Amino acid sequence: MWNRNFIMVVLGQIISLFGNAILRFALPLYLLNETGSAALFGVVSACAFIPMIVLSPIGGIFADRVNKRNIMVVLDFSTSLLVLAIIILLGKMNLVVLLLCALFALYGISGAYQPAVQASIPVLLPGEHIMQGNAVINLVSSFAGLIGPVIGGALFGFYGIMPILYVSMFCFLLSAIMEIFIQIPFEKKPAEGSIFAIGFGDLKESFRYMYREQPIIMQFSLAVAAINMILSALVIIGLPVIITQKLDFDSEMANRLYGYAEGVFAMGSLCGGMGAGLFAKKLKAKNGYLLLLYDALTLIPIGIAIMFPMPAMLSYAIILVSCFCMAFLATLFSIQIMSYLQIIVPIDLIGKVISCAMCIVMCASPIGQAIYGGLFEVLNENVFVVFYAAAVLSVMVALALKKAFQRLEEKL
Repeated sequence: MWNRNFIMVVLGQIISLFGNAILRFALPLYLLNETGSAALFGVVSACAFIPMIVLSPIGGIFADRVNKRNIMVVLDFSTSLLVLAIIILLGKMNLVVLLLCALFALYGISGAYQPAVQASIPVLLPGEHIMQGNAVINLVSSFAGLIGPVIGGALFGFYGIMPILYVSMFCFLLSAIMEIFIQIPFEKKPAEGSIFAIGFGDLKESFRYMYREQPIIMQFSLAVAAINMILSALVIIGLPVIITQKLDFDSEMANRLYGYAEGVFAMGSLCGGMGAGLFAKKLKAKNGYLLLLYDALTLIPIGIAIMFPMPAMLSYAIILVSCFCMAFLATLFSIQIMSYLQIIVPIDLIGKVISCAMCIVMCASPIGQAIYGGLFEVLNENVFVVFYAAAVLSVMVALALKKAFQRLEEKL
């Protein structure tokens, strides 16, 4: 499993994802701090996902037709140039327009980048190590998500946005240089027409495979999209709004505490990734719906913490515990699903099918974020209702997936 090229991919991911984590943490928080508007924060965060949705299938097509190493190198270099542009333009143009354009580009690059990483795992590792490989990549992402917001929160609270921009730019540049030395097996496919005809044909083939040959993939994609809209979008919008605006903390303290909360969330993902790697053979597909069910229930303590009067630090502690458990269960679930997908899909289709499935899942997130931004603005003092409603809807989706998980176990 631990061959040279896989190790290089992991190291590149550590550096690149750390830069990505502090940047994704800082830019939306900077906007929320400067404007104080939850609705604007929700709309901008939602719009930022659109390029990721659009470019994810395109990234999957390239991952199957272009050397995956080259994709990673070019996109990391591009991201470092993007951050340099933000540094130059910050304070010289409208803040909302600048951050919206920056997040557009950042999420778009991420959408094109991740299919290349996911498609490289089955190429670099034998089948019996695919779940462990996914667990390692997820651990790297979680580790970056753990230290990124914590360091980003401290830097942002004390020094503002600029140090974060410089650190992230250096991370992307270093990652790109390191990835130049990765060797990923690649067999060039013959061109069958124009680039548009090839792209349309690949997308058509992927969706046909998901709809007709393996309809269970389409079913899971739609179900996870629903969870993404209901649960994930709520955390993305709700966590910063609650900690920075609803709890009784001053601005500097609130920004740091939000960074720590993101770190705890990442710690839960880290532990979930470790659990998936250690207990890969004990995780049964037929019980996958239970992970979603328990994950949905973690929203209830957060609702209680903001519903009843209690010391701000106690509410914050309850939110931290809930976020840890939520991330732990969600990570176990996502690694499980991704590994099964990589096992049942043919190698020559895996990049396209994974990216199309991710596209379906991600389509729901901006809808949920825009809705939650408006709900937090309207409900204001009664935002706990949103958490209870989201928990009920998520439980319903999890129970609806029980039979689908049983069919998945039969296929494996």
